[in-house]
Amino acid sequence: MPTAVTLTTSFVAAVGVSSPAAAYPPEPPDPATSLEHLNAITEADEGSMDGYDRDLFPHWITIEGTCDTRETVLQRDGTGVTTGSDCYPTSGDWYSVYDQVWLSEPSDVSIDHIVALTEAWRSGASGWTTDARQAFANDLEHAQLIAVSISSNSSKGDNDPSEWKPTNTGVWCIYAREWIDVKYVYGLTADAAEKVALEEMLGTC
Repeated sequence: MPTAVTLTTSFVAAVGVSSPAAAYPPEPPDPATSLEHLNAITEADEGSMDGYDRDLFPHWITIEGTCDTRETVLQRDGTGVTTGSDCYPTSGDWYSVYDQVWLSEPSDVSIDHIVALTEAWRSGASGWTTDARQAFANDLEHAQLIAVSISSNSSKGDNDPSEWKPTNTGVWCIYAREWIDVKYVYGLTADAAEKVALEEMLGTC
């Protein structure tokens, strides 16, 4: 099992590993800017789940050639990834920063939406067009998608940071910055407890 992985600067500092893989999620704004953005996010109670359907956030879509969003993230976040003609990985290793475990089977890897689709729905996405929800669910330009272990993603579910945080406290800073960036960019709201938790996590930066 490898002992290193390519991460953004923040992940390298938090996890303390070096970098042989290709990339990781795009770097969110720095802590000071993230705090400014957090303060700018509209505070509101979570909305209703009425009308929600996961299919209202079409994913995974084709990104290039035969590669869809999931396969693109698997290649981006993995180490030594090889793929078949259908773009699905045939080998590779993935480091799950949430719980600090290595995975060597792509079937054991889950692609997490930093801000879950249901959380987005309750925070404003219920009023979006389907095209806007598709863009959100497949966003590779912001730190919205990350390859992690199935167990950590299942533990997180659709909880916000007041209800769930990675067991790896070393990534609380970057996780909060990612969460804030996604909500800020997409104009989503945040409830009071969520904002408090995010500010506390920024305090670990």
